[in-house]
Amino acid sequence: MMPTDTTPITKPHSIRLTEIKLPLIEDPAEAERSIRKAVLLRLNLTDAELLEVTVYRRGYDARKKSDIHFIYTLDVVTTDNAAVLARAQRDAKGDTKLAVHITVTPDTAYKFVTHAPDGLTERPIVIGTGPCGLFAALTLAQMGFKPIVLERGRAVRERTKDTWGLWRKSVLQPESNVQFGEGGAGTFSDGKLWSQVKDPLFHGRKVLQEMVKAGAPDEILYVSKPHVGTFRLVKVVEAMREQITKLGGEVRFSAKVTDLQIEQGASHGAIQGVVLEDGTQISSRHVILAIGHSARDTFELLHAKGVYVEAKPFSVGFRIEHPQGMVDRARFGKFAGNPLLGAADYKLVHHATDGIAKGRSVYSFCMCPGGTVVAATSEVGRVVTNGMSQYSRNERNANAGIVVGINPADFDFDVLGRLLPDATDPRKPMAEKDRGHVLAGMRFQRALESNAYLLGGSNYQAPGQRVGDYLNRTATTALGSVEPSYKPGVHLTDLGNPAQPSLPLYAIEAIRQAIPHFAQQIPGFDMPDAMLTGIETRTSAPIRIKRDYHSYQSINTQGLYPAGEGAGYAGGIMSAAIDGIKVAEALALDMVG
Repeated sequence: MMPTDTTPITKPHSIRLTEIKLPLIEDPAEAERSIRKAVLLRLNLTDAELLEVTVYRRGYDARKKSDIHFIYTLDVVTTDNAAVLARAQRDAKGDTKLAVHITVTPDTAYKFVTHAPDGLTERPIVIGTGPCGLFAALTLAQMGFKPIVLERGRAVRERTKDTWGLWRKSVLQPESNVQFGEGGAGTFSDGKLWSQVKDPLFHGRKVLQEMVKAGAPDEILYVSKPHVGTFRLVKVVEAMREQITKLGGEVRFSAKVTDLQIEQGASHGAIQGVVLEDGTQISSRHVILAIGHSARDTFELLHAKGVYVEAKPFSVGFRIEHPQGMVDRARFGKFAGNPLLGAADYKLVHHATDGIAKGRSVYSFCMCPGGTVVAATSEVGRVVTNGMSQYSRNERNANAGIVVGINPADFDFDVLGRLLPDATDPRKPMAEKDRGHVLAGMRFQRALESNAYLLGGSNYQAPGQRVGDYLNRTATTALGSVEPSYKPGVHLTDLGNPAQPSLPLYAIEAIRQAIPHFAQQIPGFDMPDAMLTGIETRTSAPIRIKRDYHSYQSINTQGLYPAGEGAGYAGGIMSAAIDGIKVAEALALDMVG
């Protein structure tokens, strides 16, 4: 915050300038001169007084396609930072807008909350190696706690081969796929590294710095919407695993946890250890659950063991594909194709107002510029889609989820609004005891995914339809100019057929209403040849493993630390990684008392 007249100015390491607006300049040397000139002007400095300029953040403002420009956040070192700040304070009197854009650079360096004492014999367990589990394990290892990391799937390179087996040969490995294996679901995504979560302690900065140390490109430290891409993430994940093991941690693959050892007390339980599928028992009073949003068998285990779990909303929908060039032109106008801007993205929201869709929210999810739609199921006989991009983002199509909010009140019903079948007798409607069950959202997801498998031809192809046909309520029989990227392939059909829909009818109608509205923001969004591919169901976990706000432990199971997307406390790589660090800190503090 900007010092006031009565606030003594200490000797700051550097000065932070925000909202520095500059044109798109492709030549690096010319861009550097432009930045330096802007700093000299903003701080009224001579060239000799300016010692160093570091780009902390670079974004762009594309609200006016005729005037797209960069917006910089810069950290500046001068010959006398305190004097320069004092002068800036005087110059900013009466100009509050200027004042908030010239401040002391905050200290973003990560500080460990504790370190393991000598002679500590207990080792914490981390279940899962997605972003949350990896960063929890890495942080614990760096503090000297030597975690044991358990991953049900395979190492990332073996997992990659298994995943391509589904995409190329329609062969699914239930324990090694887009959802399960080293790196988690984020490995086969766009590798987006930004989040809107509050981060007052700059844990996100640690995430980015650790990823750069592990091989991610340096630019993720300063671009406003950093991403890595799948192929680079593979190397990053391997390097992080190597660091964990060098620090005394242990990573075990094909180590599926099938039971929790919980000692029950009068009012709550306490974790004592875990049991693996092969019968191995590992004792620990501190266990992090970073299991991801698709670990349905683990959700069932937690409920059966009495760990407090509650149902939560999520969203379902389709993947939509357009030519990336169309999106670039819609967002950037004459600047489309500028290498400094890269492939354009978008973020869209619509609230349906008519008919059975009234009140439903529809929004774009996990937008992947220049990417592909991928098969993301983890269960036999089900179809799930997701989006993925490489670092280059140079595939011909843009894709995004177009999804509709689903509430726990919807979970007991199928796509036609009928009660789902009884768990023990599929010929009967759902038993009264099963209605409103805490795991009903998981059952709802499975019903939709099984239905999509049937609509796709029962061979892991996905049901697909041209946008024009979807809006006109007619089946698609031939592709247009947009070729779907989903592998193993797309089976053309009518996703909105009222007799056999791919989603609940209210979701079908909500998306029909939303697409023309989205076209008002992205011209061409409703182009007839754009492709819809079904279905997207794994937007987030269907449950929340509720934890205490301060200790991060399960509210009724001491020593169990629910974390990340699978626990309902994150959504995306960055927020999951940040949550992993916070949970690791809480666990470490508890271990040292």
